[in-house]
Amino acid sequence: MKAVVWHGVGDIRLDSVADPTIQEPADAIVEITRSAICGTDLHFIRGTMAGMNEGTILGHEAVGVVREVGSAVRGFTAGDRVIINSTISCGVCRYCRVGQTAQCDSANPNGPLAGTSFFGGPAGTGPVNGLQADYARVPFAQNTLTPIPDSVTDDQAILLSDIFPTSWFGAQLAGIRRGDTVAVYGAGIVGQLAVASAFRQGASRVFAVDGIETRLAVALGQHAEVVDFNAEDPVEAIMDATRGMGVDAVIDAVGVDAQSPKSGPAAKAAAEQSDEFAREVAQVAPEQNADGDNWIPGDAPSQAAQWAVQSVAKYGRIGIIGVYSPDMASYPLGAAMNKNLTIRMGNCDHHSVTPPLVDLVSTGLFDPTAFITQETGMTSAIDAYKSFDRREEGWLKTVLDVRVAN
Repeated sequence: MKAVVWHGVGDIRLDSVADPTIQEPADAIVEITRSAICGTDLHFIRGTMAGMNEGTILGHEAVGVVREVGSAVRGFTAGDRVIINSTISCGVCRYCRVGQTAQCDSANPNGPLAGTSFFGGPAGTGPVNGLQADYARVPFAQNTLTPIPDSVTDDQAILLSDIFPTSWFGAQLAGIRRGDTVAVYGAGIVGQLAVASAFRQGASRVFAVDGIETRLAVALGQHAEVVDFNAEDPVEAIMDATRGMGVDAVIDAVGVDAQSPKSGPAAKAAAEQSDEFAREVAQVAPEQNADGDNWIPGDAPSQAAQWAVQSVAKYGRIGIIGVYSPDMASYPLGAAMNKNLTIRMGNCDHHSVTPPLVDLVSTGLFDPTAFITQETGMTSAIDAYKSFDRREEGWLKTVLDVRVAN
C-alpha cells in the first residue's frame, strides 16, 4: 500500500509499504477513505518534536471502513464506517473510565507513565504507525473507533477525528463560561474551530490573533474580532478592547512553532527577545534540515505563551492545545503566578469528547466542511505538505482523499 513515511528531519516520502495485519485480539484493520495533514505532523518534519523512528507512517486523522476485526472486538464489524480517534485508549483503565482517555494506562507500549499514545508520533508515544495510508491497524479498536452515522459525510467526519474535538477540548480547558471574552491565539484550523467552540460554549466576544490575512478573514467570517500581530500589538489591542482588563480566557492554539511579528509595533519587542528565542529554538529543535523555505521551525517558541499570559485578566484561565515539545522549558511562570492564573493543557480525550460533536454535526447544527480549503489524492501529499508548511495564503486544512490517485 501507499503511505506517507518519515525518514528523518526534513525528509518525508510517499512509499510503498506492507499492508497492516491484526497483531492483537483488540485490533481492527481499517481501509482509509479520508486522511488529513495536521500542524502536529509538521513538528516532526521541522525537528521541533524529537524522537521519531525512521520508517514511521505519519498522520493521526482518518476515517474509513472496517475491513477486519480481532477476536476481542465486539462493537464493530467489517463494513462499518468509522472515525479513527487520534489518541488511542483501552476503555478499561481508571483514566478511560472517567473519560480521561488521553492518559490511558494501557495504550502506550512504553508503559502507563509514558503519557498519550497517538498515531504517527515519536517513539515516546508508542510508536504506532499513522493514518496517511491506504490501510491502518487500529489498536484497542473498541475504544479508538467512533461510528459514523449515515447522515455524516466523510468530509465532515475527517474533522471529527482530531481537529474539532481538540478545539472543543481547548475551550473546555479554558473553562469558558456564559458571557466570557476569549482570545484565541492562532487562526489555523485548530484556532478556527476553537473560535467556533468558544462561541458555542457561551463566549460573548472572541478575539482571533494571527499574522496571516486569509486566516483572519475566515475568523472574521465567524464574527471573531481579528488582530493581525504584524500590524498591531496583540496585547495592547486586546487590552484596549477590554478597557484594560484583559480577556477572561485564552486558548493557545499555536504551540512551539510560533512565529514572531515581522512588522508593526510588536516587532520591536520581539526583536529585543531574539537571543532568548534563538536559545529556545536550539533547545526544542537541535536537529534541523531546512529545504529552501520548507521545514523551518518557528522562530519564537514562547511568543504565543507570553502573549497569552499578558492579555488574560487577573484570575483568568488559559487552555493550551497548541503542541509544545517535551524539551520546551520556557514559560512565563512568574507573570502567570502574579496574576493568579489557572493554566490547563494537554491532549484531547477524544473518546469522550468526540461523540457529542458527531451528534452536533449529524443534526445539522454545525458543518465543519467550510474549513476544508484543499483536497488532494495521496500521490500529491508531499507537495501538499510543503505548501501547508510554508503557511501559504489560503491553506487552512488539507484533506487527503486516499481513494483518489492524481
